[in-house]
Amino acid sequence: MSKKKLFTSESVTEGHPDKICDKVSDAILDEMLRQDPASRVACETFCTTGMVCVMGEVTTKAQVDVQAIVRKTVCEIGYDNGEYGFDGNSCAVLTSLHAQSPDIAMGVDKSLEAKEGTDTDGLDTGAGDQGLMFGYACDETPELMPLPVSLSHALAKKLTEVRKNGTLSYLRPDGKTQVTVEYDENDNPVRVDAIVVSSQHSADVSTEQIRADIIREVIDKTVPAGMMDNETKIYINPTGRFVIGGPAGDTGLTGRKIIVDTYGGYARHGGGAFSGKDPTKVDRSACYAARYVAKNIVKAGLASKCEVQVAYAIGVAKPVSVRIDTFGTAKVAESKIEEAINGLIDLRPAAIIRKFDLRRPIYCQIAAYGHMGREDVDAPWEKCDLVDELKKLLK
Repeated sequence: MSKKKLFTSESVTEGHPDKICDKVSDAILDEMLRQDPASRVACETFCTTGMVCVMGEVTTKAQVDVQAIVRKTVCEIGYDNGEYGFDGNSCAVLTSLHAQSPDIAMGVDKSLEAKEGTDTDGLDTGAGDQGLMFGYACDETPELMPLPVSLSHALAKKLTEVRKNGTLSYLRPDGKTQVTVEYDENDNPVRVDAIVVSSQHSADVSTEQIRADIIREVIDKTVPAGMMDNETKIYINPTGRFVIGGPAGDTGLTGRKIIVDTYGGYARHGGGAFSGKDPTKVDRSACYAARYVAKNIVKAGLASKCEVQVAYAIGVAKPVSVRIDTFGTAKVAESKIEEAINGLIDLRPAAIIRKFDLRRPIYCQIAAYGHMGREDVDAPWEKCDLVDELKKLLK
């Protein structure tokens, strides 16, 4: 008998302390981009009991009321009542923002290519940092994401939905989900082996009621029935109590959920976070571009799974490397795919920004429930407009 092949991914709700910080950082970024699309922003947030602190380096013409944005964001998440242990109306808000280092700015403003006279098209923005970025896609779901993280995000979104619409009014904003999927010998998902849902709740509700309600209103309405069976394990608030949550229960920090933000651990990760960073930071923009490339390759039928790595040197526009790995699933030679991609998309930071129109206030909407596979919001890197050109490689 062959051993089960299991893979697990998790997600968190927007009320998780780390996600509060991601949303605050991106809400501030959005407002700066709304007023000044050329804003350079690296905004970090941390939160703890009764306090939110906003820090970072910002160069912008925007006039932003940081405190008002913090309070509005926290209240919209659902922390608008002192009984929840954290309240956006009354928490302390500390701000420490200063200008971006001129040593970094000089490389971003004018790339090495522009200084050497080899850049002739004006797209002379240098990469805002060195680093390696990954994008991934596979054919396990309609949005071309790995099934474990896709289901985890769907559960987290449903958990928030039933809290906000009053279906389960005793739930509170903090929550986590986790899904374990079983794969067959051909790496096809065949069933859900385990589901974990933990949600903050009011003190006057029993564990038994929480379990029954979440199974009925969240799990049964999210996970396809055909993927579950009598052996599927379901854990609801397995500690037995989750009343103290949010920043009162755990300190939050921007960028601490990078695996949740991407592919749930199913693909490699370069280590850079997204939230609070303007698109000249390739940690953000190049990951989006890499996802776009990988998704179009899979959507075109060139491979059933694809991972794209892009790497940069600070102040240099052109990537130092681009690598495509289809894990043996390619229908044509990977070298041909790489050649086609190099001719179809420009991976210099300024070109990525222009292609996806990234100097817009679109980031707070994707700060929770994943940056990839988001076909429910304005995420231009999810478009599949290279498919027709890539399909020509199959002929």
